[in-house]
Amino acid sequence: MKQFIVAGIGTEIGKTVVSAILTAGLKADYWKPVQAGDLDTGDAYWIRNWVPSATVHSSTYALTQPMSPHSAAEIDGITISVERFKIPTDKTLIVELAGGIMVPLNDQQTNLDLIKHLNLPVILVSKNYLGSLNHTLLSYELLKQHGVQMAGIVFNGPENPSGEKFILNHTGLPLILRVNQESEINEAVIASYANKIHV
Repeated sequence: MKQFIVAGIGTEIGKTVVSAILTAGLKADYWKPVQAGDLDTGDAYWIRNWVPSATVHSSTYALTQPMSPHSAAEIDGITISVERFKIPTDKTLIVELAGGIMVPLNDQQTNLDLIKHLNLPVILVSKNYLGSLNHTLLSYELLKQHGVQMAGIVFNGPENPSGEKFILNHTGLPLILRVNQESEINEAVIASYANKIHV
């Protein structure tokens, strides 16, 4: 039984695509603890489409606005409490965070507090763009500083061989998967990557 948190170095990094691949490859359940906006066609919707066999657990907080969780919760008149999050199954599970590691959940706590609360190893998702090397290394150092176990890294999108090599050498993290820049994401594409993961 394996359970992992999928964390990105920022937003729009490809966490959902990577989560789908891991869910398919590990025959895992899927859970997004916080969904902010797009409640009908959000990340869980895509997991159901791309990995029809997967069990998708309901979000602990389903917020109406596509914003940072703490802002969306404030608009909805609620306060997110990290202590309310409970891992929904003892089966193999992929947990996808909402946004980056330091995204606030309430006035004091961030996704980092949620990671520490759930106490599961993190798979870090990186994507090549100007500044992503810095963001990837900062994310790694933050998790390391807080004693968070890291299972490895996934590179998603356009390749940057020299940058990826530096990240792997600097962090010592194993490479779980490289996901190429795909023109379309569908069930077949997700399945084609599912047997390539190393975790």
